[in-house]
Amino acid sequence: MDGVYLYFVTFTTVDWLPVFINPEPIRIITDSLRFCIMNKNLKVYAYVIMPNHIHLVISDANFNNSRLQETLTAFRKYTGHNLANYIDNYLPESLSRVIHNKPLNDRNRQVWQSGWHAEGLVSEKFFNQKVNYIHENPVRKGFVRLPEDWAHSSAGYWTSGEEGEFPITLDIEDE
Repeated sequence: MDGVYLYFVTFTTVDWLPVFINPEPIRIITDSLRFCIMNKNLKVYAYVIMPNHIHLVISDANFNNSRLQETLTAFRKYTGHNLANYIDNYLPESLSRVIHNKPLNDRNRQVWQSGWHAEGLVSEKFFNQKVNYIHENPVRKGFVRLPEDWAHSSAGYWTSGEEGEFPITLDIEDE
């Protein structure tokens, strides 16, 4: 892992709002991650999309941490706007009100909690621990028996090479 800067990040919806229970909000996330991978040099090593939060292990393909921050900021802005529209149009008004009760100076709706809780993964042991944590999340919550049974996770790719919702990077040493 020398020279590779990997991060474990979490994006959580405001008030833990369960947005990611229908296909459309999940598609907003996966399409945006695919765009960032193809156009912004994002590398995703592991991920899980839970009903109210997302965990990722990521890096910038060129190890440019300032560009990685710009990519994550753009990802959150784009997905936040599109998720807010989805919430306003398709979820009950009681849930829609949640995102309107959290306005910020630059917008009148807030989908994501502030920050993304980035943790640098400084060793292979810490990397493996976070990947396992991500993949076991749906099991711990009782949604599935096996990590690879959760559709919105990289666990299937890690265990059997099964193609997922967007490209996953497995080998850190190839970087």
